[in-house]
Amino acid sequence: MKTTRQQDWLALDGAEGEGGGQVLRSALTLSAISGRPFRIERIRAGRAKPGLLRQHLTAVQAAAAICGATVQGAELGSTRLSFVPGMIRGGDYRFAIGSAGSCTLVLQTVLPALWFADAPSTVTVSGGTHNQAAPPADFLIRAWWPLVARMGVQQQLALLRHGFYPAGGGEVRASVTPCAALQPLDLTERGALRQVRAEALVARVPAHVAQRELARVTQRLGEVAGEARVLSPDEGPGNVLLIEVVHEQVSEVFTAFGERGVSAEAVADRAAREARQYLAGRAAVGEHLADQLLLPLALAGGGRFTATCASSHLRTNAMVIERFLPVRVEVADEDGAARVTVHPRVD
Repeated sequence: MKTTRQQDWLALDGAEGEGGGQVLRSALTLSAISGRPFRIERIRAGRAKPGLLRQHLTAVQAAAAICGATVQGAELGSTRLSFVPGMIRGGDYRFAIGSAGSCTLVLQTVLPALWFADAPSTVTVSGGTHNQAAPPADFLIRAWWPLVARMGVQQQLALLRHGFYPAGGGEVRASVTPCAALQPLDLTERGALRQVRAEALVARVPAHVAQRELARVTQRLGEVAGEARVLSPDEGPGNVLLIEVVHEQVSEVFTAFGERGVSAEAVADRAAREARQYLAGRAAVGEHLADQLLLPLALAGGGRFTATCASSHLRTNAMVIERFLPVRVEVADEDGAARVTVHPRVD
């Protein structure tokens, strides 16, 4: 049996950076890929309820399953964890969060590791597909997936069933074929604008809510291609508005969620405001897509993109990545935006 030397371990502080689950999720991914074990303390210390919630625990269990890891501290509420990875194995994996916790964050923890597995994989995660604290499944499918595909990733993503907060009950599935290596991505220009479209979804919410949201988006952004969808009642209650801005080189998705006591017009205003701010700038990607691109670029050993801003999530992710991989992340201000560059590190 292989033993792990004390000097091999990485010690991480979950209170660093944005103080949420980003440190843990990135560490799980990178540990599985690099083979480097880690210990983390003060998990999610910056949150109102510190420690592992269901979605974080599911991410730990999922990461452990795909690489046969030895784990200590994997229980609800735990603020410390140790993780010793084994070899990444392809296969058919199913994980249930058991709440409206984010399916997408669990998927994004394990998918990059499965890109380098020994065989193809399918991963099905049930839980929340649309909640305010995480990128919705549509964001992964329409914005993130096409870009990592350009880097050589061979995967398919499918939203099988919507799951809104607080009920959950949604399901997302990914199919992955391993790749030998990733290609760097150079995404500093968004290219010509091709289309702006909006989609309003309601489940167990009156259909007129979706129509009012689309009408408001047209008022705020001008004529857009709009679609109102009434989902099956058993997928609700829930309401989400998605605005997709399609440029030649990149698609961005801006999202707002219906809430009790909040008008359809106010929901539409939130999403339209983000889309309008993005359209008024020149950066290739928005704040959240920038967060999701950094790790694939690091795994490719290099690349760059421009973003509307460099969030605390992105900077926290960069900090963890630099601990595990021989790369350096440089963030520079450029004409009111951020230029993010990943370089190979020369020690």
